[in-house]
Amino acid sequence: MLAYYTLSGKTFKRRPYDERCKILKFCRIFKRKLPNARKVRQILVNLLLSFRLQISIGFHVLSMRTLTFNQGIECIKEELGLSVMRDRQPNRNCWRCDADWANNRQKLADCAIGFGKDAMGGGGGRLYVITDSSDDDPVNPKPGTLRHAVIQDEPLWITFQHDMVITLKDQLVMNSHKTIDGRGASVHVTGSGCIIIHQMSNIIIHGIHIHDCKPSGDGMVKVSPSHAVFMTKSDGDGITIRGSKHIWVDHCSLANCYDGLIDATHASTSITISNNYMTHHNKVMLLGHSDTYVQDKDMQVTVAFNHFGEGLVQRMPRGRHGYFHVVNNDYTRWEMYAVGGSAAPTIYCEGNRFLAGDGSSNKEVTKREEAPESEWRNWNWKSEGDLMLNGAYFRQSGSAAASTYARASSLSARPSHLVGSITMAAGVLNCKKGSRC
Repeated sequence: MLAYYTLSGKTFKRRPYDERCKILKFCRIFKRKLPNARKVRQILVNLLLSFRLQISIGFHVLSMRTLTFNQGIECIKEELGLSVMRDRQPNRNCWRCDADWANNRQKLADCAIGFGKDAMGGGGGRLYVITDSSDDDPVNPKPGTLRHAVIQDEPLWITFQHDMVITLKDQLVMNSHKTIDGRGASVHVTGSGCIIIHQMSNIIIHGIHIHDCKPSGDGMVKVSPSHAVFMTKSDGDGITIRGSKHIWVDHCSLANCYDGLIDATHASTSITISNNYMTHHNKVMLLGHSDTYVQDKDMQVTVAFNHFGEGLVQRMPRGRHGYFHVVNNDYTRWEMYAVGGSAAPTIYCEGNRFLAGDGSSNKEVTKREEAPESEWRNWNWKSEGDLMLNGAYFRQSGSAAASTYARASSLSARPSHLVGSITMAAGVLNCKKGSRC
């Protein structure tokens, strides 16, 4: 039996509940039952401008009072089933419209996008609440600390009891099937080594601040409940990903580390780096170990919806060998270049906004490393739908055929003029229990 609902005086049919509707448990509405797009937009605008929206859909009433205009538009579109991407990946706001997110944390794992879309993190595992911010003994970590949580063998969804600054004494080596979920608390990770993901899979890092990471010394570090290993000196990255797959780093704020903010090397793949806010750093993101490490040729990384902010110099990202989809990011100036690479990577830049600095020597978005033009002119680097501001320009090369970039395409890009609103909430969100984020 079909149910009905009313919107702005018009009545529409809806299907009975269908479990495929994962976002907010609403049934999709047939497009043929909707008014034309302009009329839908006007209806939504009128509703939001009133700041008192109530849509009755059978068993549910949606009330919006605290969201921004753009967030409100997205949430209404979620309710009407209009925001699912063409590739069926969930919308970037797929969990943010749920005021009860704190009791449904693991829905986050259904929202992954891009090449890292299969990263489940600690999905299906128990909740582990961090109560202790100390990191006194990397070999014998105390229960209740972040180090004790991330080395466990079982899947875990890791949350934080309260705001905390975790100053690491040595590298924080993660085990597989873990989610670090900072929502609802202000969590800062800093200190020696920072986060290491080495030959692991299914890891989600969401909603934490990572900054001022420094190289660690040599020493023993616990990597599982029963095993400690000798770790050599680290580079001082914020997040180091080596030989790992199905990784998603989302809505984090990263700044001012010794080497890279996020580096993925040694045949890592199926990675998404999304919705992050990065500032005040030199070598931002390295994707690929070295020009001679050909095992990185199958690496696939999505860099999407990030805000590359003030004080950044280069590598946003720098890729080697693999396939990199750089999509709908906001670049606020750069001192050397924004997107670079060596060893013939395939780089597909789509729907980004590039704002060059005022200087005359830093307008080019791209930089090819370690190769003469006679060689790099055959590398497949493409800019499609990017917005170039203040004299910014992208030097394309290689084949223009769409089929060339199939392995470097991971999601549907939005138009570049929307990048400001898409990245408005990049970085750590201010999530309060009982309210939408």
